[in-house]
Amino acid sequence: MAIQCYEIEYQNFGKCICLENGLIKLIAALDFGPRIVFFSTRGGRNILFEDINRDFCELNKGYGTWYAYGGHRLWIAPEVMPETYYPDNNRVTYSFTDRVLRLEAKPTAFGKQISLTITMSDDYTVKVRNIVRNVSDKPMLFAPWSITGLSLGGTEFIPLCRDNKGFLPNRTMALWSYSDINDPRFRLTNEYASLTHDPQNTKAFKMGCNVTDGYVVYITDHLIFRKTFEPCKDVQYPDFGCNFETYTNNHFLEMELLGEYRRYMPKEEAVIEETWEISDTSLPQQQVISSLIQELKA
Repeated sequence: MAIQCYEIEYQNFGKCICLENGLIKLIAALDFGPRIVFFSTRGGRNILFEDINRDFCELNKGYGTWYAYGGHRLWIAPEVMPETYYPDNNRVTYSFTDRVLRLEAKPTAFGKQISLTITMSDDYTVKVRNIVRNVSDKPMLFAPWSITGLSLGGTEFIPLCRDNKGFLPNRTMALWSYSDINDPRFRLTNEYASLTHDPQNTKAFKMGCNVTDGYVVYITDHLIFRKTFEPCKDVQYPDFGCNFETYTNNHFLEMELLGEYRRYMPKEEAVIEETWEISDTSLPQQQVISSLIQELKA
């Protein structure tokens, strides 16, 4: 089936652009962003978090109000005020050519321009290219930071590095001041870490690590969401060298990819490329999880 691309109104997100191929459907906002606000199998429910009530926002003095909105966004790391929370509430431009949807925001007040390119395949996958361009006239020190917010009470599985480094360490882990290492939603094994979204647990939890296998998986009910990426080698990352971070509270769970942390020259682009795959299975959730755990242990 040919890729369809058309404008729609979705929820209270205003004008949006929709991509679908007969198997999967993706919706991105046009009145703000760039943000991806919907991703599902055909006729299925949205696996991305939607902040319909605008419960999550930050007043950014001098710049306006930043809204979480939900879904997928691109940030600048390290996390600081006011730049990280620079509001992306303005309309974005878009183009669609040869299966590729490009969304581009206006330059920020901090000399950066954010864009997303989304390529839909004929199967259950899309490729998302997250781009931060230095549009200033001077070098800038930062890292790109792509964040995908998920909902529906699922569990995320994160493969841990098992490379034999001899006398040297092989695993990095970062914890935030509000993260309880004994949090019941978090589990740590020799092969993987897991984090569960619990709608009843209001406490925030965040951890970061070095994912060298290049994928993470989120399973909820009969849906399986897999994010794959190419880990950069021999580069510097923010937050003690983590290329992946995850965060949860009672409303959502986030998968977060970090790009290279360095000085980017004028007109240079910082890029994170990732592939999303979503599938709908009739198998019991526990059976799906057991199969994934065997994969992680192999």
